Amino acid sequence: MKLQALLFLFLFVFACDALGSEPKPMNVVVLFADDWRHDTLGCAGNPVVKTPNLDQMAKEGVRFTHNCVTTSICGVSRATLLTGQWMSRHGNKAFDVFKTPWSETYPGLLRANGYFVGHVGKWHNGKFPNENFDFGRSYSGTHWIKQKDETEIHVTEKNERDAMEFLRSRPTDKPFCLTLAFFATHAEDGNPKQYLPQPKSMSLYQDVHVPVPKTASDEYFKRLPPFLANEKNEGRNRWHWRFDTPERYQEYMKNYYRLASEVDATCGKVIAELKAQGLYESTLVIFTTDNGYFHAEHGLADKWYPHQESIRVPLIVHDPRMPKARAGETNDEFTLNADLAPTILAATKIAAPSKMQGRDIASLYTSDKPVQWRSEYFYEHATIRNTDFIPASEALVRKDWKYMFWPDFNQEQLFDLKADPLEENDVVADAKNANVLEQMRERFAQLRADAK
Repeated sequence: MKLQALLFLFLFVFACDALGSEPKPMNVVVLFADDWRHDTLGCAGNPVVKTPNLDQMAKEGVRFTHNCVTTSICGVSRATLLTGQWMSRHGNKAFDVFKTPWSETYPGLLRANGYFVGHVGKWHNGKFPNENFDFGRSYSGTHWIKQKDETEIHVTEKNERDAMEFLRSRPTDKPFCLTLAFFATHAEDGNPKQYLPQPKSMSLYQDVHVPVPKTASDEYFKRLPPFLANEKNEGRNRWHWRFDTPERYQEYMKNYYRLASEVDATCGKVIAELKAQGLYESTLVIFTTDNGYFHAEHGLADKWYPHQESIRVPLIVHDPRMPKARAGETNDEFTLNADLAPTILAATKIAAPSKMQGRDIASLYTSDKPVQWRSEYFYEHATIRNTDFIPASEALVRKDWKYMFWPDFNQEQLFDLKADPLEENDVVADAKNANVLEQMRERFAQLRADAK
């Protein structure tokens, strides 16, 4: 009997090996850029910026054309990425520490389930919790960083070196998760030049004229509500820093695009390293950003407000589970930054906490049947400093209509996005829209309550 049992065990092990054992857990790499809106990609139709590596990633995966953030500011959006929750629930309203337990974030859950977990680059959620990572390198705020030997290194080059160190030094007997959080293309706010690319990039875009948006004029600035259309507004203040003359606009936009191309190059090297290690086809790779960005539209700079330029961000996903025949697809459904944590957990077969509010987006590119998906979402942003500086804003966002609410002033706006995609004309006072307005008010109140 003992001999038979040993023979049976041998045959069982042989059969498992021949048929293939349980698939290894999927690795995860999140490429997370900063202040980079949805159309800062060659594959999104931008006529100037060159992003060949991310364009190639889109050809090999899927690009989401209506990916949005639930709050358009660095720290809050990063908290939402980690927790899968709206600001109202995770509690970071600007630069705070989010209230969600670390054990309910995607890095915390992955590490608790045997993953080797790393974070490289920008953090922006209080003090960096180095003890929560196996590999932690946190820095941001300047484009050039002084090293111990007094030489300087560009922040994107340091991002690249640290990411490569993580990939090459990680234990090979564990699945891994790396969040590579770039500082670029964020401006160096205290520097009058704002955007400081590497010298090797300065030949890019030299002979190019960057198109100026239609709404980048005083006419459209004056169409904003009066609490925005004033020189105390921080969006207007930063417009003066970057865009208030034609010459400055060209100089600063070209340097902004140079920073974007540098991030693209680093993304390409990370993907090339995954391929060289034979890991690309077992790794979920996500490229996205923390918020959109005004390139002088409405006479503004930066982000914060519920306009399209501010809330729409790129999302490119390479998922080994996606059928090869679907590579290169674009998807127009409303996906959100709150969706990424539950998507990562589902891909790694870890149950998402019940308090996560986003959804696993994988069915949008793996299912061969239509998927019931959201057609709208709730946007929120807190007052920063005071109502002159950055007032609070909220919105109900759909593809055809957008309802904005400014709670500090109890003011509503309504935009017909089909007829007016650039949000040039507020039609809230037009009587013919009364039914739409009332219906959107009601739905806005429901979704606002659900976000808590």
